[in-house]
Amino acid sequence: MDRPYEVATIDDLDKVPVLQGALTWRPVRRRFGIEAFGVNVFSAERAGELVIEDHYEREGPEELYVVLRGRAAFTLGDGEEVDAPAGTLVFVRPGTHRVATAREPGTAVLGVGAKPGEPFEPSGWEWGAIAFAHLNRGDEEEGRRVIEDGVARDPDSWAAQYNLACFEARTGHPEEALEALGRAVEGDPESVRRFATGDEDFASIRDDSRFRELIGG
Repeated sequence: MDRPYEVATIDDLDKVPVLQGALTWRPVRRRFGIEAFGVNVFSAERAGELVIEDHYEREGPEELYVVLRGRAAFTLGDGEEVDAPAGTLVFVRPGTHRVATAREPGTAVLGVGAKPGEPFEPSGWEWGAIAFAHLNRGDEEEGRRVIEDGVARDPDSWAAQYNLACFEARTGHPEEALEALGRAVEGDPESVRRFATGDEDFASIRDDSRFRELIGG
């Protein structure tokens, strides 16, 4: 019989580079098979690197960030800055803009989140991060398998559709990219337009008038 518990350190977790390597994701939920809530660790090797990506979700989960080691600088809401040494807890309600960078090398931040009163569903972001890690290593086939699995698990997720659009654009499928981006816009137009405006993943379709129409450019 399997043990009813598992123990791991931060450094035991996989290290998945995301945002073109500007952020390191250490999957916790996937490592333990947690199904009740989202939980991950994000880390930065050097000061000045991201530990929490710049994002805003209009109807997203409640999220708690715990600085496990090092020191982070959070920017929250309309621009309030919070200095967060190890041991700091930062609670963020849905609809709140947030981003954090490391102030010390080796900074690590634990993020825990779930939507109140709703069954937990893993974010399509997880599958996207893994898919792009495969793609960046030159394994497009495995990356596509992962990204399509993520979309199949939650086809209504704007994040899953957005990541699929990025993947299609980077692998030379402009029509499929625009179709997926359109579905993402239907799910959360404000978030999609904010991210897509400067997203280099869309370099191959940025001059397409349909792309500009979708993101309001």
